[in-house]
Amino acid sequence: MRVKKQKRHRRAVRFYTACFGFREPFKIFCDGTFVHHLVVNRITPADTALTNILGAPVKLFTTRCVLAELKSLGASYQEALNAANNLFTARCDHETRKSAEDCITEVIGEKNSEHFFVATQDADLRRSLQKIPGVPVIFGLRNALFLEQPSSFQREFAKSSEEERLHMTDLEYNMLRQNKKRRLSDDKQGDSSDASEEKIDDVSQVQIINTNVKRNGSDVKDKVRFKRKKAKGPNPLSVKKKKKKSVDTNFTTSGKENKNGEGTVRSRKRSRKRSCKNVVEGNA
Repeated sequence: MRVKKQKRHRRAVRFYTACFGFREPFKIFCDGTFVHHLVVNRITPADTALTNILGAPVKLFTTRCVLAELKSLGASYQEALNAANNLFTARCDHETRKSAEDCITEVIGEKNSEHFFVATQDADLRRSLQKIPGVPVIFGLRNALFLEQPSSFQREFAKSSEEERLHMTDLEYNMLRQNKKRRLSDDKQGDSSDASEEKIDDVSQVQIINTNVKRNGSDVKDKVRFKRKKAKGPNPLSVKKKKKKSVDTNFTTSGKENKNGEGTVRSRKRSRKRSCKNVVEGNA
C-alpha cells in the first residue's frame, strides 16, 4: 500500500512539473488548519515529512492574514501560531485583513504564477482550488500526508494548452510572412548587383583585349608564354664527396714485400684444412 501511494504522488508531481513548470525547491503554502493538524498529530519536522511526499526539497510559506486568524482563535491555537511564525511569509497585497481562504485564493490568482502547493484541511477550499489550473493540493489524514491527484479540469486544461502550443498564433504567422518578404527582396537586390558586376567584368575584359591589339600592331592576341623548367643539378649538400685513392709504392700488386722497401709485410696464405679422409689415405 505504501509503494502505491508513493507512485501516485510521484506521478502527480511529474504531471505538475511537466505541464505547469513547477521546479525544485517546491513552495508550499500552509494555512492555519494544516499547521494545527501538524502540531496535534506531532508530524515534525514538517518540511521533512513534506519532502518525503514530494521527493524533493521544500520551502514552507504562510501569510499575515493566516497568522492573524490563528491569533484570533485563542489559546488553543497558540502552539500552532508559534509554529506558523517560523515559516516564510508570502506577500499579500491587500491592505485590510481578510480571511485565510480569501487571502489564499487572492495570492494563488487565476493561474498560480508563483507555483505554490497549497496545504489545507478545509474541504471547501480544496474543492475550489481544483478548479484552478496548476494548483496541487496537500492534506493530512491522522498522522499521514497526501497529495491529491490532478482533477479532470486540470488535465483537460493541460491537454488544450499543449495543443495550442503546437499550432502557430496569428502574431507568429504575420512575423513569418514579413520575414519571407524581406528574404525575397534581399534576393532580388542580390541578383541585380550580380548582373551589374558581370557587366563591369565584361567591359574590363574588352579594355584588356584592345590594349593587347595595340601593343602587337595586329589583331592576333598575345599567346601566354609559360616558362619551362630546366633540369637542375643535385643538391651539393646531399652529394657524398668522392674519396681520393692513395697509391703506396712500397707494395706490389701481388701483396708481397717490395724488394727495395724498408718495411716488412706479412703475406697471408690460406691453409686448407685436410679432411679426415685425406689424412687416413695419406697414412696408408
